[in-house]
Amino acid sequence: MAKKPKKAPAAEGEAGEAEAPKSKKKLVVIGAVALLALGGGGAFVMKKRAAAHADADHAQVEEKKPIVFLDLRELVLNLSPDGAQDKAKFAKIRIALELKDAKVEGEVRPLMPRIEDTLQIYMRELRASDLSGSASLYRLREELLRRVNIATFPAKVEAVLFKDVIVQ
Repeated sequence: MAKKPKKAPAAEGEAGEAEAPKSKKKLVVIGAVALLALGGGGAFVMKKRAAAHADADHAQVEEKKPIVFLDLRELVLNLSPDGAQDKAKFAKIRIALELKDAKVEGEVRPLMPRIEDTLQIYMRELRASDLSGSASLYRLREELLRRVNIATFPAKVEAVLFKDVIVQ
């Protein structure tokens, strides 16, 4: 075997220049491999998350119980006078309560006298102007929902729905 001739030690500047391209190439290769690993891993994680969300959505659709609507009896109210008007005004209101499921209906139905009493007491103080316009009815709906939920606690009513609102 032939011996390779030994190179003379190079000066510090020459050795640094020769090793610099090699180390840059190594860094670029390592960086590229790392990016591919992260990108591939990220795609894998994203696919797994999407699959998990799809399974959760599917499970929610299967577990969704039918909403129950519970009608209250018709309320006929003598409204408070609007000031100088001598003429009495009446309101006829039909309301339905939206409940999450039949279990909640079983909890709320025995409390119907309390609910009706709460609504009657509050609505007797209303004026005709409190029932005019969509904004007024929206505020009334929110107030009735708050009062019904207080009367039915711990059961929860999801919404108060107006079936008829007639002011005469």
